Amino acid sequence: MTRLRRSRTDRKIFGICGGLAKWWNVDSTLVRVVFVLLLIFTGFFPFGLLYLIMVLVVPKERVG
Repeated sequence: MTRLRRSRTDRKIFGICGGLAKWWNVDSTLVRVVFVLLLIFTGFFPFGLLYLIMVLVVPKERVG
């Protein structure tokens, strides 16, 4: 299994959802929709905070 990395190519903001989609081998749109729905129904905590933590912790994809 590959390591989780933020996507450099499949990104809208920071590449977290694109990286998760690549890691789970699913469509990135599905990950984004699920994330937004969870964010709407649960509020900022815990999923908004989780996203911000992942931005700081998960490294970017390597070039090449």
